[in-house]
Amino acid sequence: MSPLALFALFLVQLFFPVKASDFTHKPRVTLTDKDVSFLRIQLPGNNSHIELLHGHLDNIVYATGRRHLFQTNFHSSRTSIMSPVFGEGCRSNDPTSPDCHYNITVLRKTEDKNQLFLCGTNGQQQTLCCYMNPSDDLFNCTPSNGNKDIQHINEREPSLLIGSSEVKEFYTTHSGIEGSVGINRFGKNRLWTEKSGTEQRYVSLVASGQREDHLQDRLYAFYIEKNRDSRWDSDLWVPRVAQVCTADLGGPKGLLQFRWTSKLSARLFCGDHESRQYFTQLVDVNTVLAERWQDTRIYALFRNSWGVSAVCVYTIVDIDRIFKTSNFKGYTEPVPSPRPGECVKDSTKLPMDVLKMVDKYSEMEEWVTSGPLLVTHHYYHHIRVDRVQGKGNVLFLSLENGGIHKVLERDGRAFVIAELQPFNYIAHILSMMLHSSTGKLYVGSSRELVQIDLDSCEQYGSQCEDCVLARDPYCGWDGNHCTTATNKTIQDVENGNHQICSNIFRGVTASKVYFPRSSVGAADGIRVPPSSKYFLNCPTLSSHAEYSWRHHGNTTATPCISPGSEHQCLLLIESMGPEQQGTYSCVSEERGYHRTLVQYQLQLDSGATGLVSHRLAWLVLTLVLTLLC
Repeated sequence: MSPLALFALFLVQLFFPVKASDFTHKPRVTLTDKDVSFLRIQLPGNNSHIELLHGHLDNIVYATGRRHLFQTNFHSSRTSIMSPVFGEGCRSNDPTSPDCHYNITVLRKTEDKNQLFLCGTNGQQQTLCCYMNPSDDLFNCTPSNGNKDIQHINEREPSLLIGSSEVKEFYTTHSGIEGSVGINRFGKNRLWTEKSGTEQRYVSLVASGQREDHLQDRLYAFYIEKNRDSRWDSDLWVPRVAQVCTADLGGPKGLLQFRWTSKLSARLFCGDHESRQYFTQLVDVNTVLAERWQDTRIYALFRNSWGVSAVCVYTIVDIDRIFKTSNFKGYTEPVPSPRPGECVKDSTKLPMDVLKMVDKYSEMEEWVTSGPLLVTHHYYHHIRVDRVQGKGNVLFLSLENGGIHKVLERDGRAFVIAELQPFNYIAHILSMMLHSSTGKLYVGSSRELVQIDLDSCEQYGSQCEDCVLARDPYCGWDGNHCTTATNKTIQDVENGNHQICSNIFRGVTASKVYFPRSSVGAADGIRVPPSSKYFLNCPTLSSHAEYSWRHHGNTTATPCISPGSEHQCLLLIESMGPEQQGTYSCVSEERGYHRTLVQYQLQLDSGATGLVSHRLAWLVLTLVLTLLC
């Protein structure tokens, strides 16, 4: 940034100051493609919808276009375009017919090696699903006999493919108010949901994980439903969770035949009663699986009508408890046995009173509740969560401008580690995928796919304290650098206590470990004309630190001003004179850690009048005031 621009920004700050206390849940650092090496691959065309899927090889990622499948290789930075061929008639007759133009609506990976499961919908609202081998140059889709009766699937509908190579069942949802709205299952035992008459929009389908008794395996659907309460102060949408048993076979002929007999629903609550903050717009859901199904956690991203975002966390155990113990809304009679919603071996043999109750009273009276882990004015769109063994969970939340917040969750508290800006332009993130085993996050815009390393650590700083203060579970100090965390590196994810550095290295000789105390060398010498206005610039990294200027011989620190840019700290010398000579140091303080970032040595230049500099300063001031007024 030029000196003139910096001075202009400084003047703007005089009229529009920004206080550090205004920023809650503020990212500690902001990292752009200038700070971190992001791998990026261009996608052909301008795509309005993208789904991402990690391939069977670590370096392969699939991305869906409208009618094409992109196979991207981040090792070679190459993209292959595949055009799946749906339907027998499209292979032999006229593949250019509009009926053969299938938009890809589903992309899933099967348990079979290098095989994909795809669904496409054409202009006639016909849907075909098939299996495809990406290594097949013809890109032919092999129709699945068990999925021939799949009906129209909308874009962005949640779906799951469950089962072995012999028996696969495909679950998907249908949002809207007409048709088979709800959870649908295709395969050997097709089931769908009874019509509710209320508009529903589905956000996620979650498998509970295999339980000790597979008969008790369940699926959970997270969705929002149009509020039937039409009062002016009522929320437009109500968030809900529904359960079905994967062993459900439907009811007998005449009652709930080919319908779910185990479907129950409960309202989701995300909010804080004390502060009267409530969030009802369910935006996205991500699941963190655990070895024990009871420990599986559901991270739900909400917004409210004021544009405030919140993250609430639910457990499968809490959801299960509601469905197993809550009263049924509107039902006052004794509950029949087996309890409606229980998973049974043969649902076609359930007693009629149980089936009738499921048909009419499937909503729970008790809500599934959670308090917000994070509340912020940022407008989030996607959430992905990674479990870092023994160190907490890390949330990745996509922003409206294409940025991503990296957030540490530990002991029920959130700490915003960083804001990542993988795009060098304002982009709308269409899809985000986390691959924990390789430590990569993938984000897709309409024309680009970016790979982000979760353990990019060097940008936090060159000192041990910088690394520890970052509180990044993926990073630790190895004695020389901030690098990928191991059992031999130093970190304090829980508290970010920088004193651990001096405590551990106390007594270690310099010949054994490089441990710099300051990155500042000799002060830069600058000659300034008399009576001139001059400003000093100090780059900042951590937004959680406080910055100040210290003048040699003056015990009072001058607060730092950030002129519009949060990454700049200026000090204005009003009029250069003998008293203004000397060393100026920019010092940061964060959690008790003090560091000198930059030093300047100002000297009076007696050979210049300073008239030009003085007039230039007033010219800039006049220009800024004109723009503001």
